[in-house]
Amino acid sequence: MKEFVNESILDFSIKSNYNKQAKALESVRAQFGKTYPNIVNGRKVKANELINSVNPANPSEIIGVFQKGGVEDAEKAMKSALKAFEMWKNVPVKERADFLFKAAKVIRKRRFEINAWMISEVGKNFTEADGDTAEAIDFLEFYGREALRYGGKQPIVPVKGEKNELLYIPLGTGVVIPPWNFPFAILVGMASAAIVTGNTVVVKPSSESPMMGYLFADIMHEIGLPPGVLNYLSASGATAGDYLVSHPKTRFVSFTGSMEVGLHINEMAAKKQDGQIWVKRVVAEMGGKDGIIVDKETDIDEAVKGTVAAAFGFQGQKCSACSRVIVDQAVYAEFVQKLKPAVEALSMNDPAVNGQVGPVVSARAEKSILSYIEVGKKEGKLLTGGNKVEGQSGYYIQPTVFTDIKPTARIAQEEIFGPVLAVIKSKDFDDALKIANNTIFGLTGAVYTDSSEKLERARQEFFVGNLYLNRKCTGALVGVHPFGGFNMSGTDSKAGGRDYLLLYLQAKTVSRKI
Repeated sequence: MKEFVNESILDFSIKSNYNKQAKALESVRAQFGKTYPNIVNGRKVKANELINSVNPANPSEIIGVFQKGGVEDAEKAMKSALKAFEMWKNVPVKERADFLFKAAKVIRKRRFEINAWMISEVGKNFTEADGDTAEAIDFLEFYGREALRYGGKQPIVPVKGEKNELLYIPLGTGVVIPPWNFPFAILVGMASAAIVTGNTVVVKPSSESPMMGYLFADIMHEIGLPPGVLNYLSASGATAGDYLVSHPKTRFVSFTGSMEVGLHINEMAAKKQDGQIWVKRVVAEMGGKDGIIVDKETDIDEAVKGTVAAAFGFQGQKCSACSRVIVDQAVYAEFVQKLKPAVEALSMNDPAVNGQVGPVVSARAEKSILSYIEVGKKEGKLLTGGNKVEGQSGYYIQPTVFTDIKPTARIAQEEIFGPVLAVIKSKDFDDALKIANNTIFGLTGAVYTDSSEKLERARQEFFVGNLYLNRKCTGALVGVHPFGGFNMSGTDSKAGGRDYLLLYLQAKTVSRKI
């Protein structure tokens, strides 16, 4: 087998790539408004209620109509997964890995179609969508190879008179609850990691992006994944989601989303239910309040470029996004002076024409972000932005920057998840590190400095799961930057790393006297 190599992201400045994506968008638009079923035990099933998935760039457009499953639907999905597990756990690891490799091939063929649905459903531009799809391919290729490694002979210390071995076996049936901001990549990564290690799953997609989950379920059906191994359940999080998390037969919960929901899931999973015979395992990635430190000894132009990209890529709707930049007082004025035109140069337009900055994902997100902007106007000075974009039918908010923000201000502490950046002044590098570490989160961070001594200090003292030196704090690559954070950023799962599959496995030692 070839060594793992990351999938390249397409260059849409190349006319042929742009035209292929535009054509795929036309094809997808012709399918808007269709109704899609849930998929349980390989069968298409309906629920009693329905939900609409809408285009955030034009909310009057219905991307698709999806099921809103309840408790009964969740129970059927769970029973299907439990039954399938008794078969799937015995399937040789090579066969399970082959399903991931086959899925990666299909996704490559359907790449522009998948991108088009994502552009339409969550408002990513061409490059952001293609990066998401490429990451899904990476997860499949990487985890397939990792499963083979864990399925092979494991190194242990030999001893006379015994033959010993360490085996990794699956956990059981789990619930996968992915986010809407990386609606394909993270869903594919979480589900495929569980499946390739011999588990079966109920995937409950975000209500903001059910189409992306349906696409993956459709692809896994296309390649012949046995019924019940992956059950797709578009459903209410408050009813069906909670029911699945607290179910006595649920062995693990894999979640990516907000801190509040993650803590709720962790609390529910920790409570033993009648008939439950194990401690449920929770794999949670819960967001952050990520900072970039700009030292006085650095290229300010590069720091501005990296900050803008990290703060406003996909409208700041990434758990790794830079939401605060901590700038040494010696270069603060210069940084702010250069930051303003760089942010204002960002173009806002419909993602369907590859706009640089598009809409936020929903009316609820828009309302929350605008409320934080009002808080910011009281806590600091508005440098640029600060308003909903007039004349647009979608959920467009101007890229917004506040300066002179105190480290303890709300917009410097609370996760906003939108195009809002707080600029904080530091006295020196010591002060910058203190500010960088003064949140309850610990996901990503970055430092711009020419000082090797300061870079080493950051390496030791900047308390985040993913630290980037002299580059932006977004854009983790599978296999290259294992991803996951500390504190209230979750369980430091290190998705896309060599440790990740262990979260879906349990180790069994077998010793034989000889």
